[in-house]
Amino acid sequence: MTAETPADAADETPADAAGAERTGRVVLLTASHRVAPGLLSWPAWQTLHAADRVLCADDRHPQLPYLREAGVRVEIAGPSAQELVDACAGGRTVVVLASGEGDRTLTDGLARMAGSGRVAMPDLELLPGSYDLPGARLLDLVQVMDRIRRECPWSSQQTHKGLAKYAIEEAYELVEAIEDGDRDELREELGDVLLQVVFHARIAEECEDPDEAFSVDDVAGTLVEKLIHRHPHVFGGESATTPEEVKQHWLRTKAAEKQRVSVTEGVPLGQPGLALAAKLAARVRNAGLDVDLPKGEGVGYELLRLAVRAEAEGVDPEAALRAAGRAFRDAILAAEAMA
Repeated sequence: MTAETPADAADETPADAAGAERTGRVVLLTASHRVAPGLLSWPAWQTLHAADRVLCADDRHPQLPYLREAGVRVEIAGPSAQELVDACAGGRTVVVLASGEGDRTLTDGLARMAGSGRVAMPDLELLPGSYDLPGARLLDLVQVMDRIRRECPWSSQQTHKGLAKYAIEEAYELVEAIEDGDRDELREELGDVLLQVVFHARIAEECEDPDEAFSVDDVAGTLVEKLIHRHPHVFGGESATTPEEVKQHWLRTKAAEKQRVSVTEGVPLGQPGLALAAKLAARVRNAGLDVDLPKGEGVGYELLRLAVRAEAEGVDPEAALRAAGRAFRDAILAAEAMA
């Protein structure tokens, strides 16, 4: 066995580790514009305080005041890829505060240099300083709607009454997408329905009576309170193990909230006729009332009896009629093709 010499031991020093120490480290720090500036993760703050240099090309970056307040010295500079690599020489760590639009020129330049194989590159790290929470894109939607309301000649003139028909149309298109099983269409139609909510909420902010004005936050807040109150088996001390028990919880809490004197209250008479009949039948059945159907002749009374029967059998008469209508549509297309 040959004895190991000091020179042999030196040859076994990991070259990559030594090279990495000499070439340093570039950290691209990103932050979501949907999170309040200054609310950065603890690893982001640690990296910022430990860095040899912190660079930012945008002198109006929303994070700058908070970094300076925290004692982080930020240089307003937009270095090229080569300048950034040179700044890391000697094992230094340089943090680049990314702009909201990203730093494509810089990252592409670093990628080209790394791909060339001719440059000893520093370690490259992407460090998210903050993340979007679920639902964060809704903030973008509110901002876009706000600008459209201010600047679009058509949108700026719309009223609740003027937009009402679109809410009905979009709701029907959503139902159609669901019944067709088209996932792409479903996603788009859900967005169109959501647009109606955001649009109406934006208009409501402009009410002349400040006591009657409300915003999309008020709409969401009211809904959150309602959902929590009507789900005591989720947010309270009650229990429910079956869908029927959940429904009973919902009906009891809703009745206590509304304090209605009639089961017909809250049933919109302007909805499609079959849906109206089925809704009234459901209210009667849930209340345990014994109500005879009105006597009468004609198609309307026949449809009423069919709708009540469908509801009792757990069938949505509107959906059933639409399915039959689709079959009729297909028959028409077939007849036209043969003609």
